[in-house]
Amino acid sequence: MITVLLFLHLFVTLALIGTVLIQRSEGGGLGIGSSQGMGTFMSGRGTANLLTRATSILAAIFMMLSLTLAVMNRGASTGAGHDILAQPAAPAPTPTPAH
Repeated sequence: MITVLLFLHLFVTLALIGTVLIQRSEGGGLGIGSSQGMGTFMSGRGTANLLTRATSILAAIFMMLSLTLAVMNRGASTGAGHDILAQPAAPAPTPTPAH
C-alpha cells in the first residue's frame, strides 16, 4: 500500500512541478511563447484560471498524500537508535582504585 502511495505521490509531484513551470510569473498562464502561437482554444484568462485551479488541486492532493504517508510510516522505523530521547542514559564508569 505504501509503495502505491509513493508512486502516486511521485506522479503528483511531477505534475505539480510541470503546472507551476508552465505558468507565467506575472500570472498570465502558459508562459511558453505567446497565447496566439499556441492556438486560440482557450483565452489567456481561461488558461490562467485552469492552471491556477490545477495547481491548487495538485497542491491539496500533494499535502494529503504527504500527511498520509507520514502517518503510515510513523512506527515503521526499525532499529534501536531511531529516537535518542528514548534510550536510557549510559551508566557512569566506576573508578577503579590504584594499588
